[in-house]
Amino acid sequence: MNVQIFIPCFIDQLYPNVGFNMVKVLEKAGCTVTYNANQTCCGQPAFNAGFWGESKDICEKFMKDFAGTDYIVAPSASCVGFVKNYYKKLYENSAKKESVNKLADRIFEFSDFLVNVLKIEDFGATLNARVTYHDSCAALRECGVKQEPRKLLSHVKGLELIEMNDVETCCGFGGTFAVKFEPISVAMADQKITNATATNAEYIISTDMSCLMHIDGCAKFKGSNLKVLHLADVLAGEVVEN
Repeated sequence: MNVQIFIPCFIDQLYPNVGFNMVKVLEKAGCTVTYNANQTCCGQPAFNAGFWGESKDICEKFMKDFAGTDYIVAPSASCVGFVKNYYKKLYENSAKKESVNKLADRIFEFSDFLVNVLKIEDFGATLNARVTYHDSCAALRECGVKQEPRKLLSHVKGLELIEMNDVETCCGFGGTFAVKFEPISVAMADQKITNATATNAEYIISTDMSCLMHIDGCAKFKGSNLKVLHLADVLAGEVVEN
């Protein structure tokens, strides 16, 4: 199966190994993976900041970069959710409406693609650790992803998953929300860290590195030993255990 990968801005700039590990897992699943080096942003930051015209310019480029019929897979429910749901809003009265709808049908968050398209849940990974899982708002509410990551983690040898309280509550990141409402954002992250710590987990895992980046920063500020991991790192077996 041919798959185009979309690498979000923050993955590209801050956490490139997540992208490499996603490719490793997809290739292990038998996919032929291609990466268009001309790709940039999906347009979400500009859209969320109210610059819809500028966002649309970026969306136009995204559609050209990912033209064709191949599946598109990304290690970020946030970006996937934006393309699936908000491109339709930007182009609802446009001649490109049908193209946007087809694009929405082709793009998938990583765990959603593995479980529901490839129908593979076991990648032979091992992680001898107690972990807890964070449902990102985008995965849960915009992509409908809930059980998929948990199914994948259930096949990781040595991994013990303990659910935290209020697991579906936002971590406080929310992109520009964390900038505009920093005190509220930090308080929400603090609550998430408190709930995760109560499980005695060593790691908190998620589909979204943006959430994990926020949680990780707040955890380090608090002096917490809680560590963060993207699901792709776990499935690729690229976790250095202490």
